[in-house]
Amino acid sequence: MVTFVIALIVLVLGYVFYGKFIERLFGADPKRDVPAKSMADGVDYIAMPTWKAYMIQFLNIAGLGPIFGAIMGAKFGTGAYLWIVFGTIFAGSVHDYLSGMMSMRHGGESLPQLIGRYLGGPVQKVFIIFSLVLLILVGAVFISQPADILARLTNNAVGINTWIAIIFVYYLIATLFPIDKIIGKFYPIFGAALLFMAFGIMIALLVERPELPEMWNGFGTKYDKNPIFPMMFISIACGAISGFHATQSPLMARCMTNESKGRIVFYGAMISEGIVALIWAAAATAYFGEHGTDLGAAAIVLEISKTWLGKVGGVLAILGVVAAPISTGDTALRSARLIVADFFKIKQKSIGRRLAISIPLFVITLAALLYSIRDKEGFNIVWRYFAWSNQTLAVFTLWAVTVYLTRQKKNMLVTLIPAMFMTIVTVTYIFMAPEGFRLAPWIAYIIAGVVALTFLVIYLLWKRRLDKGHVKVGEE
Repeated sequence: MVTFVIALIVLVLGYVFYGKFIERLFGADPKRDVPAKSMADGVDYIAMPTWKAYMIQFLNIAGLGPIFGAIMGAKFGTGAYLWIVFGTIFAGSVHDYLSGMMSMRHGGESLPQLIGRYLGGPVQKVFIIFSLVLLILVGAVFISQPADILARLTNNAVGINTWIAIIFVYYLIATLFPIDKIIGKFYPIFGAALLFMAFGIMIALLVERPELPEMWNGFGTKYDKNPIFPMMFISIACGAISGFHATQSPLMARCMTNESKGRIVFYGAMISEGIVALIWAAAATAYFGEHGTDLGAAAIVLEISKTWLGKVGGVLAILGVVAAPISTGDTALRSARLIVADFFKIKQKSIGRRLAISIPLFVITLAALLYSIRDKEGFNIVWRYFAWSNQTLAVFTLWAVTVYLTRQKKNMLVTLIPAMFMTIVTVTYIFMAPEGFRLAPWIAYIIAGVVALTFLVIYLLWKRRLDKGHVKVGEE
């Protein structure tokens, strides 16, 4: 319990001190013009109050990842606490803040446009494919599990397929309508439910004081037989760092009214997600100690919520868990629409043009959804591919932000170090994982080290040319 409390305090202090440091490093300018005002279109570029932008950003990023991912990551022991805390402060929040603020500086550009601007056209094309695959996987994964929970809540009086159809229709509406008509109105309510759930579980932890592992008793694997590196860093898909977040940040970069609010909206939302992940990791650890790890993540969420918060509190908590993935899935598909529109330079004020892009995306999402619900293993496979592609997107983003900071002659180590680390994590995973190349761990580690060093050498050679004045805008 001591480790859990310390971790909570460190997360808050991270926002206060390191968040302020990153804000000053970027140079947020409260007097600078913002896209919400200069490019207002009544659909995607709409000025919003800061509290609403924060709530939407928080719900956009706080889906199943910080809940289900934290539950699966908790099987590795107290190492999960450390990764959630330090990953959130020094990697995830920095990644979210700088990518969001870069989008604001470039007229609310989608992430692929930022990648192309700083890493070049060929990398941009690869990234677009990666990001669209991820966003479609998010749309599919984040339908099936809330539908499963809702079916359980109604004792299957309303079946899972019916709930899937209802959520799918909602996704289509939220993707097409102006952002302030659906998302802007419902997200504050969803956010309140999610925050109630998280803090309700936290209070229950502090009151009940269940036995939790402490960091001085070891960091290694407790309930999971897989190696802690890189498996834990992939399992906790959103609770420490997530490339998906950078695909969502442009949504609020187009709605914020002042650059000085970026720390609250981007850095603050990620710190909030880290707190949610930490709470669920601790709750799952307590549950594992009493009941084992046989149940799936959705069933564990139901059991913890009902047992710890009572009937009314449990229902509200579960609704928060349901609202989180639904509210992430709809903005994932909205982001996919905007990425395609930005790449092909298709204006989105016309409903017909929005439909022309959205329908193919929804057809592909439906195919992925049907695969994910065919059986339990189908969902697990889709989740693992989602988690890996999610972290791989973070690698792209971190390298792009590193190039941006270098061009601005600012301290690039704040993103270069996380970029190197996440490169090693993602490459190691895909070469040793069951759904990857299944190589021996030592071979995967060597390959990952070589890839990371190669990226570093390419970056240093580029930086040398930049310092000598041999790199012009557009050549990077």
